[in-house]
Amino acid sequence: MDTDCSGESPVEPKKRKSKTPRKAKDSVLKQKSPAEFFAENKNIAGFDNPGKCLYTTVRELVENSLDSAESISELPIIEVTIEEIGKIKFNSMIGLVDRERIDKELYDDFETAKAREKRLAKEARDQEVQAKSAALGKKVKEPSVQKSMKGRGETSYFRVTCKDNGRGMPHDDIPNMFGRVLSGTKYGLKQTRGKFGLGAKMALIWSKMSTGLPIEISSSMRGQSYTSFCRLDIDIHRNVPHIFLHEKKENTEGWHGAEIQVVIEGNWSTYRSKILHYMRQMAVITPYAQFLFKFVSDAADKNATIQFARRTNVMPPVPCETKHHPSAVDLLLIKRLIVETSKQNLLQFLQHEFVNIGKKYAERLIGEMGQDFSQKMAVKSLTSQQIVRIHQLFRQAKFDDPSGDCLSPAGEYNLRLGIIKELHPDMVATYSGSPQVFEGHPFIVEAGVSMGGKDVKQGLNIFRFANRIPLLFEQGADVVTRTALKRINWNNYKINQTQDKIGVFVSIVSTKIPFKGTGKEYIGDDISEIASAVKYSIQQCCVQLKSKIVKKIQAREQQERKRNLSKYIPNATGAIYDVLKEMARQHSSKRKHYDGEDVEILKKVSARVITEDTLQEKLAQHVEQVDYEMALDYATQSGVSEEPREDFYIQALEGANEFVDFRSPIFVFRLFQ
Repeated sequence: MDTDCSGESPVEPKKRKSKTPRKAKDSVLKQKSPAEFFAENKNIAGFDNPGKCLYTTVRELVENSLDSAESISELPIIEVTIEEIGKIKFNSMIGLVDRERIDKELYDDFETAKAREKRLAKEARDQEVQAKSAALGKKVKEPSVQKSMKGRGETSYFRVTCKDNGRGMPHDDIPNMFGRVLSGTKYGLKQTRGKFGLGAKMALIWSKMSTGLPIEISSSMRGQSYTSFCRLDIDIHRNVPHIFLHEKKENTEGWHGAEIQVVIEGNWSTYRSKILHYMRQMAVITPYAQFLFKFVSDAADKNATIQFARRTNVMPPVPCETKHHPSAVDLLLIKRLIVETSKQNLLQFLQHEFVNIGKKYAERLIGEMGQDFSQKMAVKSLTSQQIVRIHQLFRQAKFDDPSGDCLSPAGEYNLRLGIIKELHPDMVATYSGSPQVFEGHPFIVEAGVSMGGKDVKQGLNIFRFANRIPLLFEQGADVVTRTALKRINWNNYKINQTQDKIGVFVSIVSTKIPFKGTGKEYIGDDISEIASAVKYSIQQCCVQLKSKIVKKIQAREQQERKRNLSKYIPNATGAIYDVLKEMARQHSSKRKHYDGEDVEILKKVSARVITEDTLQEKLAQHVEQVDYEMALDYATQSGVSEEPREDFYIQALEGANEFVDFRSPIFVFRLFQ
């Protein structure tokens, strides 16, 4: 019989309770509307934070206004007002009663006794250091302003209003144009300012997320006797407008255009400079527009009014919609074109739905596709395999490059005028390149380089534009920045990259801007065609500036040379006059005999006809003549025969006139009929 030596009864291990695994919930298929997607991913459209939201709202409204005015060839007049709304005023707007805090420690801006003691000790130390510096006669630094801890609940609200004199909107289309995401009039293959096609819709979504207030739109089209007024919201989940009021009012003033008003959360202090820089750069690229910017606040010292006046009435042509280039289409696009086309057979489809495919070339393409294809076959009957064959042939065949007729660059004249108007540089050069192509899309690069100017820092100041809108963010990775910093040898053009005040302006227009990043704030450096065109355009501006800089250096050297020669004129004339007086004395005393012209000169010296002053005057004239002859000789050798030119501007004529514009890189000649 076995026994336990210890005498203790064995202990049985505790049994663990078995956990029954949780049953996984059945996954449910869900869908999101476009409005809901952009509300959750608002950073894609440039609505990253309250400050950026305020900037992007202003930008979207201004660009919509410019497009609207240009579409009817009306010189744009745009008024932008940002009104700061305090918390108390905002609460009264939404009918919320403001109440005092009861539990102060509940808020994240509550300052504990220890934190207050630490802050006061730091302020005392700063005051002591300032007193010692003042006693030693040193420059006293301004005391740093203690940043108040701002709670998440204490936000700033702004009413943004943008008014223009553009086309206006049809009465019945207003709700869908503002309350339905991804619906608009700018879709199609053409040069457009918009990046996503959201426009004011994203501002409305942000308004709904931050304030819950609706947007208000007033609009009237040219010749209409009424003004449409609409107050609406957007149903995020259904992507449909929610209309509060939609009515017609009498238009007694004959106004046409649109006025949009939206209340959003924002941050003016951190994005003030960005908004003002945007307005200034927009005035550079659109000198034919008139902008009035106002900031209104209860604090009088924060109020600001800035007007960017119109400098010219020459507008670029309106960009027109074009057809797709065969090398730039994909399978989905070909299928969509087949569904939407009104043409019956394949031959007509190729001719009329794509650029640079004529009848003979279309026949050759169809013959190359194979026996399954014929010119008269119904285009709607094409199978998926046949569409793939067409796509493959499009990628392999040769096609002429698309022309740039559909593009609307700012124009060298407008670019030069805008730079002069806003920066007041010492000298400026501009260049407009010819249309080029990347991936089947035409593009044009325009560039300007300025020297000196108002509010221009030392070194390179880079201004980037894409489809005539300023790009202010993510500058370091942009093709323009990298080209200006790394691919241009500024010393070759007599320009000091670090010491001179250099403004580099590059505008790129295309039916497809190859933006990079989710925010579409910069153009990538990986497209060789665009990078080469940007470099060449900047170089052409530098070549023009080099000739001006060389002339300026020569003029400075000429002045220095003249100054050096003139410095010795008094001493030289004094010495010569002393010699002449001694010669005249010897001649009159018959110690030495002179004859011929010498006698006449000595007689004039004795009679005080020739004095030291007359000699000095003659010598100064001789220096001036020699210097002029040397400059003329240099100009003859270098082939410089043109006179210096000065910029002048002609006041625009009032009233409607018929005219024809003859454009040149330097001027626009307008012939009135």
